[in-house]
Amino acid sequence: MPLSVAVVQGGPSSEAEVSRASAKSVAAALAKAGHRVVRLELDAFLAESLRSGGYEVVFPVSHGAVGEDGSLQGLLEVLELPYVGSDVLASALAMNKRIAKLLFVAAGLPVAPSVAAAKGPGPGGEKSAAALAEAALRNLGDRVVVKPCSNGSAIGVARFDRGASAADLSKAIEAAWEVDDVVLVERFARGREVTCGVLERAGEAIRALPPTEIRAPNDAFYTYQARYAPGRSEHLCPAPLPAPILELVQEVAVAAHRTLGCRDLSRVDFVVDESDAEQPVTLLEVNTMPGFTDTSLYPEAAGVAGIPMPELCRGFVEAARARGPRRRNDPLALPK
Repeated sequence: MPLSVAVVQGGPSSEAEVSRASAKSVAAALAKAGHRVVRLELDAFLAESLRSGGYEVVFPVSHGAVGEDGSLQGLLEVLELPYVGSDVLASALAMNKRIAKLLFVAAGLPVAPSVAAAKGPGPGGEKSAAALAEAALRNLGDRVVVKPCSNGSAIGVARFDRGASAADLSKAIEAAWEVDDVVLVERFARGREVTCGVLERAGEAIRALPPTEIRAPNDAFYTYQARYAPGRSEHLCPAPLPAPILELVQEVAVAAHRTLGCRDLSRVDFVVDESDAEQPVTLLEVNTMPGFTDTSLYPEAAGVAGIPMPELCRGFVEAARARGPRRRNDPLALPK
């Protein structure tokens, strides 16, 4: 049965244009699958648009702040609208890399050591970028990665794989603080960049899609430009890795998805070094709403697994419709 679907895009995020490109692809796939689709902007009028539109399902394709951190999901819960993807809590946990790493460590998953700090004095914060740089060099060494704590698409990320000076590291931390209030400094994990999608479909067990190795020969790493400029990166799916390593990547991807309580889909990023007998796979982060652009990894891996884009998106909206909004409990009278 055709459904009326609102695909939500954009929002107050540095990844807004990526989101709009993803939404365009998702809307086209859903229309091809036979559903009625409207794209809506994540703005101050979204609640009114959703309330008046009579939509049966929402497919949030907003990346980054507000759209992917649980804020939009909370609005959809208030409006009692079924939606695709992770709920409020899982979205918030995955977006906050520092909290997500704490949960991964508690679950015994392989991550790189890190330190984090908010800008300015405060609980757990450092007074300056120089102080955080000194703490990172002291605890992690001089080969590190600096990243905003709650952002995606490699925006604001700086890598130092040949040794960072205190001055260079301070400068990178200041730049990351321009993107996010909290910065994570992580020990640099050398190896191949690999990502693995996780898929939940009605009536099936959670499964990992074929892992993909990402190569960006003209960039230092998989930068924002390498991700979204056509022809700027190479995707090898399935990744050309030994079978035991591929299986380990898939196993950790599903475990990370479960640890955060993700739903429907996610994409899990790794660094893989098969020569490291102690920790060949390092888990980086979980994306609860991966990109769906023409150069995006998740739909590409689904296609390799035999799931074309219209079928993939149709499955998500139909599962969300069947699941319905979060259960409501009747209010209890106050005792007399």
